[in-house]
Amino acid sequence: MIASISIGLLENADIYSPEIILLLITAGFFVGFINTIAGSGTVISYSLFMMLGLPANIANGTIRIGVVLQTLAATLNFKKHNKLDLKKGLKLALPVIAGSIAGAQIAVHINENIFEKILAFVLISMLFFIFYKPEHWVKDKLELIERKTTFLQVLIFFAIGLYGGFIHIGVGIFLLSAIVLNAGYDLVKANAIKVMIVFLYSPFALLVFILSDHVNFEMGLISAIGNIAGGLIGSKLAIKKGAGFIRWILVGIIVFFTIYLLLK
Repeated sequence: MIASISIGLLENADIYSPEIILLLITAGFFVGFINTIAGSGTVISYSLFMMLGLPANIANGTIRIGVVLQTLAATLNFKKHNKLDLKKGLKLALPVIAGSIAGAQIAVHINENIFEKILAFVLISMLFFIFYKPEHWVKDKLELIERKTTFLQVLIFFAIGLYGGFIHIGVGIFLLSAIVLNAGYDLVKANAIKVMIVFLYSPFALLVFILSDHVNFEMGLISAIGNIAGGLIGSKLAIKKGAGFIRWILVGIIVFFTIYLLLK
């Protein structure tokens, strides 16, 4: 009952009021911070946009504005501190970009509820791999880093791009997992590549949503102010604290996001 009243009040709120602007920027900050450290932070702005009255498909497009800007800021910071393997990142980004365009096309026509439930069980299984061999997440594996891009790798990153273009929420977790387990990087370097890949594919997905009139620019740009700040601080903290810290943040985000998907 209280939740319904709160949502109703938000739906009727003026997005240009100081309170709503502060709420959007604050939410954007946490989104940018969580997305840069691990992933799935977009669920915050996704939910907030819907509480402010946006339909789910419009919220799905609107979140992409902040994603583009926060990942740009974080990518530049990772590059500045020499944590970004630009050459390998660009190779991995190509199939993700292709997948994201296809995924965004699907997103403007399909209901994602069943897919989200499947995603929740995939994330639960991912926890097993994080704890089963934790050293995979904190140490580079040179034999994987130095090998040429394989056909399987292209398929994996295309599939991640397909999902990212479709709904985006949680794509950072999948990218981190693939870059660590399949490409061989530790979590700090994988995080830098993940952020760059998201930055490269997101404008293409955003364009699809814009052309389909699925973007609210006012909410998206206001929230993006916080996204940028969160992305910068998140990237600095990731560099400072290292792979072990990111691993535990990742575990917490997976647990929270899985519960959210199963109960929403």
